[in-house]
Amino acid sequence: MATSPPGAGRPITRGIVLNRIRSARTISRIKLAADCGLNPATITQVVRELISHGLVVEVGHGASTGGKRPTLLQLNPHSRYAVGVLFERNTCVVVIVDLTGRQIARTSFPGTALLPPDRALSVLATHVNALVGTAGVDRDDVLGVGLVTYGPQQQRTGTLLTHQPTTEWFGYPVAPRLSELLGLPVLLDNDAAAAAIGEYWLGAVEPRTYGCIYMASGIGGGVVVDGEVYRGTSSNGVEIGHITIDTNGGPCDCGNFGCLGNYADPSAVIKQAMASGLGQRLGLDPADTDVMTAFGRIATAANAGDPTAGALITASARHLGTAAVTMASLFDLDLIVLAGPSLAASGIYRTVIEEEVRRRTFARRAHPVRVVTSVSGSDAAAVGGAVLVLQSELAALRLGSQPQGRHDANGSGRLLPFDT
Repeated sequence: MATSPPGAGRPITRGIVLNRIRSARTISRIKLAADCGLNPATITQVVRELISHGLVVEVGHGASTGGKRPTLLQLNPHSRYAVGVLFERNTCVVVIVDLTGRQIARTSFPGTALLPPDRALSVLATHVNALVGTAGVDRDDVLGVGLVTYGPQQQRTGTLLTHQPTTEWFGYPVAPRLSELLGLPVLLDNDAAAAAIGEYWLGAVEPRTYGCIYMASGIGGGVVVDGEVYRGTSSNGVEIGHITIDTNGGPCDCGNFGCLGNYADPSAVIKQAMASGLGQRLGLDPADTDVMTAFGRIATAANAGDPTAGALITASARHLGTAAVTMASLFDLDLIVLAGPSLAASGIYRTVIEEEVRRRTFARRAHPVRVVTSVSGSDAAAVGGAVLVLQSELAALRLGSQPQGRHDANGSGRLLPFDT
């Protein structure tokens, strides 16, 4: 019996081939082999496997270069799905995307900040199950769940390393527990990093290296370098919400002083609104834990021309402009994407941040730096969470395998490689 070429059918090889077909939209086997750095025999074997599992389809022929016209390949978008979850203090968003990353279903519900972890995840699991059911997706075709939230976090074990919103969450194994509730693999990741890589996967950005500023109830950042998220030592990199912008500033919960978040995030803007009298005028309750709704009222007032609200949002945007300048100078970027529900609340942010970047970035005379808004808007992190599942090793393992993978010993929801 003939043996398969070296590497054929192995999970990582399948993942590389699938990702290249996705990014190319349509591609021939010859071009696929060249782009992936694999020999034609290996590509033939891997593509045969992917077609047999319904993941890839042949969609006609390309132009001839002198010989036989090449057959073109394309992903079958409805063959597999991934779930993305933005797990925020004040809001939760759940999306389902197909194999190409296209969103096919969505739901949202108020955050579970004041619930204990077990109850909060039980509520989340109920919403995920309901969405999968109403979307008409076969559960066996769901590769996994990308759970994205704030940090710091330990991705290997799927645990949070923060006392926010309550001390019960510190060290809590959110990914393993949600995996148990859903019966699906769960990957834990940073919301800003997820938003950043989602833009690349969906083809919304032209360069392979760019930055992302993300703001929901807090501020985060992500940098994509050559199509990969910059992770840092513990996958908690580019935490721009905790860079110092005032060396004489007050303490932050992170242990630093004068952090950006203390001046520019939604909680800071709400405090400023209460101090100015705007909060009372808008009917804000200083004891209300729903930060996102209160901030949304201020942003709406700013958009409507309220001068006090406009001044507060502009000041927040100026501070974020400082973060954008820092990010662009550190990584020599020519593109910064603005993402997250809070940044989507007002067009003031893009205008002001762009002004700051154009005026202050170190390399501005060498090249311009563009500032754009995310194509996924307020859902950027949730969509990015699903995308992280599609591009992860667990997806490569599960995409074409007949047996189900087994969970690793620490129960993180990540799958161990099959023997190949």
